Amino acid sequence: MRQLVKGNEAVIRGAVAAGCKAYFGYPITPASEIAETASVLLPENGGVFIPAESELGAIQMVYGASSAGMRAMTASSGPGISLMQEGVSYMAGAELPGVIVDVMRAGPGLGNLGVEQGDYLQLTKGGGHGNYHTPVFAPNCVQEMCDLTIHAFEVADRYRNPVYVLADGALGQMMEPLEIPKNVQSEPEKPWAIAGTAATRKNLITSIFLEHALQEILITRLEEKYREIEEKEVLWEEVFTEDAELLIVAYGISSRIARAALEIARADGVKLGLLRPISLYPFPMKRLRQLAGKAYAIMVFELSSGQMVQDVRLSVGGITPIELLRRTGGMMPTAEEVVQAVKKLEKECVGNQA
Repeated sequence: MRQLVKGNEAVIRGAVAAGCKAYFGYPITPASEIAETASVLLPENGGVFIPAESELGAIQMVYGASSAGMRAMTASSGPGISLMQEGVSYMAGAELPGVIVDVMRAGPGLGNLGVEQGDYLQLTKGGGHGNYHTPVFAPNCVQEMCDLTIHAFEVADRYRNPVYVLADGALGQMMEPLEIPKNVQSEPEKPWAIAGTAATRKNLITSIFLEHALQEILITRLEEKYREIEEKEVLWEEVFTEDAELLIVAYGISSRIARAALEIARADGVKLGLLRPISLYPFPMKRLRQLAGKAYAIMVFELSSGQMVQDVRLSVGGITPIELLRRTGGMMPTAEEVVQAVKKLEKECVGNQA
């Protein structure tokens, strides 16, 4: 069944299909429709919706529900996500699954409701304390707001780890046709969970290990898990990369603008290709390095001061020049402006080669 829905609503459509039974949250623009939709659809599908007193309370409620074996989630925007970081670190340390959706707004501080991608480093590099990682998946359309939420629940349970879906305000607020999935996803058994029974009395959900050696054992186990995630959970999309001489790297709403720019540039004879990271952690480093070896330059396009560009530089390792095209504060360039920047970069690179 297809319906015209907002990206924020699509998140909950995906959560219901994935078997999510608990949503805890505190409203914040531009993510508020996620909680609003959850308050209707979760109870209709055998789940619970509980408004939290704050974002601090919401993430701890997710911790509790996950401890009991439930698929649970929350959502917020930048300031609220910041408040959740201690709880996310606790979940990572206790090896608890859960899904957190971040619909970004401009910052720092209260910022504004404009479209920005300034939460990249906070989520991909671990916003809380300690040695941990959280997988991060970035949709670029309403359908992926749904589908990647389903995927996030599956990855969270597969690795017993919190997982983020990272979107921007444009994706949360835009309306597009959504193919609503059927509720066919099955949950794995969770013998580690606490069910209030004699059989689960032995289970201990905690992130505190006062003996140093035990804490190191935990960290070592987490490191092994993250290596497996980095090997098996990398997602990306390529467009016209087979003959690309110049490559643009963009995610989220920026990749939509980049795709439009690619069509214009190709029509003008510029051999431009697009790599869109879908998993921001783990980042598609190996594939980007392969593509970089065939391109004479890479343009990173993001709506921040330059955050994803750090992972691009690490991936490429200096073998290809990298240019950053950015806007901040809620400003977005047009596809034509992106094409102008691409042609300028092309001219500079050709001139240097000459």
